[in-house]
Amino acid sequence: MAPPERSVSQGGIPVVLLGLGEIGQAIARAALLRPDFRVVAAVDPAPSRAGQPLADLLGEPAGDVRVARNLRDVAAPAEGGVVLAATGSRFEEVLPDLEEAVRAGLHVVSTCEELAWPWLNHAEEAAALDALCHERNVAVLGTGVNPGFVLDRLPALLAQVTGPVRHVRGVRVVDVARRRAALQRKVGAGLSEQAFHDGVERGEIGHVGLAESAAMTAEACAGVEEYEVDEEIAPLLAEEDADGPVHVARGQVAGLHHEARVFAEGREIVRLELTIAVGAAEPRDEVELDADPPVRVLVPGGVAGDAATVNAVVNAVPALVELRGLVSVLDLPTGR
Repeated sequence: MAPPERSVSQGGIPVVLLGLGEIGQAIARAALLRPDFRVVAAVDPAPSRAGQPLADLLGEPAGDVRVARNLRDVAAPAEGGVVLAATGSRFEEVLPDLEEAVRAGLHVVSTCEELAWPWLNHAEEAAALDALCHERNVAVLGTGVNPGFVLDRLPALLAQVTGPVRHVRGVRVVDVARRRAALQRKVGAGLSEQAFHDGVERGEIGHVGLAESAAMTAEACAGVEEYEVDEEIAPLLAEEDADGPVHVARGQVAGLHHEARVFAEGREIVRLELTIAVGAAEPRDEVELDADPPVRVLVPGGVAGDAATVNAVVNAVPALVELRGLVSVLDLPTGR
């Protein structure tokens, strides 16, 4: 069967690809397959990528698009279109790119985890970005699988069919044995316990965005506006050697268990439990609402992480161009 034709030069929503690491390249491939998109530019500051034909980087047809080093060099042809950004996980590190895109009249869909609910820890900066978006008549969104779906948008959807929600419990278990090396290192695979704790202290180890998911869930499901979010991260040690992108010896860190809990008026209202490890048992996604009636949803095996994030990004675009301001996945329609 011949591969689908790729949308590079014909009509459609103008799209700029920003960040061409592993996830960024996967987003690029998905965007090129969309007949309603028109990929007009790609940007990555890495010397090994800048200047390359996008087709060479992806290893498949991508028209005559070449990778630029700076967004400002390619923004003009895409005005009114959308930047698909796969760069950093922290709000502050992606904010300059967001502001540059918005000033150029571009919407943004980003994989930045903290951007999924920036009002938790960056309220002032989020308000300023929202005002800039309205001034330039565009929208900015952070999305993915987690945060962006499993532990926040899905509970919010389930809450639509219940009475008042007293408590939300979300569980996500991910086996990263055959996942990309960058993800394994992010959860501490192959480290000693001390190195793991040191990495957590430096903010280098752990899943970014779980607190944001917890806050989003609390506001969407329980309707609270004043609350506290607590987080705990613990290492999980390997019981046997494991080969893969990162070698893990018995007794070394295989991954982590991360919890985020939300308290309002002295009572726990949300508990999110995330286990990501090499060889994690019983991979799954589970959401349980204590409400009338109660609701429990189980996804055996769990929603595929990288693929789901890529699809969440590209599927958000048609709805996003109709929105304005700094928005969240709660502002998107339920369907595509």
